Amino acid sequence: MTQRGHRLALAIALGGCVHGGVAGAAAFPDRPVRLIVPTPPGGGGDNVARILAPRLGELIGQQIVIDNRGGAGGSIGAIAAARAVPDGYTLLLAIASQVTDAAVMKTMSYDLQRDFAPIALTVTLTNVLASHPALPAKTLHDIMALARARPGELQVASGSYGGSSHLAMEYFLSMSGLKMINVPYKGVGPALVDVVAGHVPLMMGSTLSALPQIRSGRLRAYGVTSLQRTGGAPEIPTIAESGVPGYEAYNWSGLLAPAGTPRAIVMQLHAAALLALQDPAVRKRFIENGADATPSATPEDFGAFMRAELAKWSKVVKDAGIKPQ
Repeated sequence: MTQRGHRLALAIALGGCVHGGVAGAAAFPDRPVRLIVPTPPGGGGDNVARILAPRLGELIGQQIVIDNRGGAGGSIGAIAAARAVPDGYTLLLAIASQVTDAAVMKTMSYDLQRDFAPIALTVTLTNVLASHPALPAKTLHDIMALARARPGELQVASGSYGGSSHLAMEYFLSMSGLKMINVPYKGVGPALVDVVAGHVPLMMGSTLSALPQIRSGRLRAYGVTSLQRTGGAPEIPTIAESGVPGYEAYNWSGLLAPAGTPRAIVMQLHAAALLALQDPAVRKRFIENGADATPSATPEDFGAFMRAELAKWSKVVKDAGIKPQ
């Protein structure tokens, strides 16, 4: 599409509202937009950003510059985004771990509901339980037998304490009655590096991060956390079908702007995100990596989704007996 075509598509997506859409599209953006990703390079959130950003940038007519701010379970990136000028030129790629953190932390230095304006849910994806190939277990049944024989000994790498991969693992342990040791990292990317190197035997992480290593033989997959097998890797069974009936845990990401960002800009970015996520090439890349483009119909729908996620995982934390840190 041409630059003019991009603008026209956004105007149509915004319903032709002169005050909130076309006029806003003409004024914004006139320089690159920074997208803060609260994970290190190589993590699931980073991969989502790198698939989405080029097409989103084409649609708004400006480059989307990815700014990785990993660490502290996503807090470093979130705080940087929350403190940015609310003019649409700094966005945050919110990740599921930032909601699960709120369920396990006694205090949080930011609040996704208070400090941000929702733009759009972007993708949902499944996690996968995987190991270094040297671990003497071929199936999930073998892993569960090994854990029962060595209760509290097996180490499992996760993206952060209280993050989505950690809670997905704790949920699995709670439902299966097993005990393992969580080894938190500053993101799924660094966790993945250590498991591939053999420093930690197991990991729970997003398929976006793990599938390339699984396909290359550097990791062995035991099960995905969705109820149905993922289209990106249908050969990997679900944990639910492999010994823990009813188990389900999804990862996700979405776009946020600092609170106070003008409504017209939020709606313009929402419309652009919807168009980007409907692009067949973008959808294909996500599917190949075990993710599904699932744009929210409205910014408010994304806000409601995050509130529901917090309620769900707060209950999981309570039922699993996880102590707030």
